[in-house]
Amino acid sequence: MVRTQRPATKPKPPGAAVKLEQRRLSSADRSAYFARREASKVLRTVLQGDARRRAACSIKSIVYGPSVRNKRATFALVCQTLKHLRIIKEVLESGNILNSKWKKQEELMYIMTYDILFGKEASLVGGDAEKFLTGRKGSIQSALARLLVSKKVKHVDDLIELYQPPDISKPCFVRVNTLKVDVDSASRQLSEQFKVERDALVPNLLILPPNTDLHSHPLVLGGSVFVQGRASSMVAAALDPRPGWQVIDACAAPGNKTVHLAALMNGKGKIVACELNKDRIKRLEDTVKLSGARSILFSSGLLLLFFLWNHIEIFHGDFLNLDPHHSSFSQIRAILLDPSCSGSGTAAQRLDHLLPSHSTHDDDTERLNKLAGFQKKALIHALSFPSVEKVVYSTCSVNRIENEDVVSSVLPLASSLGFELSTPFPQWTRRGLPVLQGSDHLLRMDPAEDKEGFFIALFTKKATCIDSSQATSGIELPKAVSSSCFKKYGCIEKKRPVPFLVWNRMWRFSSLAWQRRRALQHDHRPKE
Repeated sequence: MVRTQRPATKPKPPGAAVKLEQRRLSSADRSAYFARREASKVLRTVLQGDARRRAACSIKSIVYGPSVRNKRATFALVCQTLKHLRIIKEVLESGNILNSKWKKQEELMYIMTYDILFGKEASLVGGDAEKFLTGRKGSIQSALARLLVSKKVKHVDDLIELYQPPDISKPCFVRVNTLKVDVDSASRQLSEQFKVERDALVPNLLILPPNTDLHSHPLVLGGSVFVQGRASSMVAAALDPRPGWQVIDACAAPGNKTVHLAALMNGKGKIVACELNKDRIKRLEDTVKLSGARSILFSSGLLLLFFLWNHIEIFHGDFLNLDPHHSSFSQIRAILLDPSCSGSGTAAQRLDHLLPSHSTHDDDTERLNKLAGFQKKALIHALSFPSVEKVVYSTCSVNRIENEDVVSSVLPLASSLGFELSTPFPQWTRRGLPVLQGSDHLLRMDPAEDKEGFFIALFTKKATCIDSSQATSGIELPKAVSSSCFKKYGCIEKKRPVPFLVWNRMWRFSSLAWQRRRALQHDHRPKE
């Protein structure tokens, strides 16, 4: 009798057991499981950027990006873990909890330790990491007890108060995008859920209570309103471009100020939005698209493009590489310059006060000097465009070296080019530090009084100024790229072909092909 061999069981893939375990979880446990993973990824990005002192964007920007699905739970987990991070680290180190394997996932361990000590311990189920840390619950609690004794406090709340940074809260400001909706309509819709006030300083700016969550509100998702701080909204309003002007936004991403300029121009004019960082270009394009700033009209089956009074060209490159004297920029009348800065004035908005570096050291002098050098170079370049009538220079910094010192260093050149300092928002009381003549024209916001630090300088060209092309003779300006790169549109790189030009070229090509075909047919006809 021949025995048939039983087929060998197929080995399960490595992640099969984890996926099976996830299927057995309840809906709430599964949601918590994935929220912890998303939060750990965000926390790793934040901590690595903070360690290098090169954070790419704020915690809110990372969490509310498209890659994070459960935004509310993730944001809460990241913020709460950061608030308790010093306690969590001491507990894990004192209890010798993490071995070499789990130290590679220390951000996830931080998130789950927060849940065990201060959060929702009951939901800590779902995977090997959860099982590992739950099995060491006794060691974690013992380490916390020893920490209470060493800090001479009796209760956990006292320990939290000892370690936790002060809570910095500010009102939620939203700017109404008048390209899509009027202020009254937006205010009525928001008033159905929140208490809404109008800002007395900036037009079309509304004030909502602190900690208002609008990330899933239809007005925000549709681009009818933008969550934008008062100081950030004041920058474009200080430039105050007129409808029909041509304007440059020198450091545009993420694009809130760019589309604010478009709204102030009533959808009439042209904006060149410059951005050097490749990763931020996509964010800029998404913001422009969301705002409805670019319009295309289809008529009679033919593609007709009217730059419906608001044409935003996105230049992926360095603003310093734009040739001020090229014909493409002969009608630029205003420039908004909001360059990279230390960000020292926006701790509340960026939640930088939660980061480990906030309590260890201030901005180092070398870094500030490099930033100030770039800021000065960019401001000189902005002032060198011959037809420019207004330039706004702004930073979200409280450091004098990035603000008054930069303005002071370029004032002689600005004066020779016909510019003078003007006073943005005359009703605003906080002005520049008295370290230069004309400091009363500069605008400052104070982190203590206004919940954020900001600086704005407005340069305007005198009505009777001399010709700027003559004024620049003999003055060394930033070196621009050679004129060979400009071609028809100067240095502007178009992210996608202009539809009208594409249609025009296709029509010309098809017409030429038709003519050639007729000629060939004529040549091959039999002779009579």
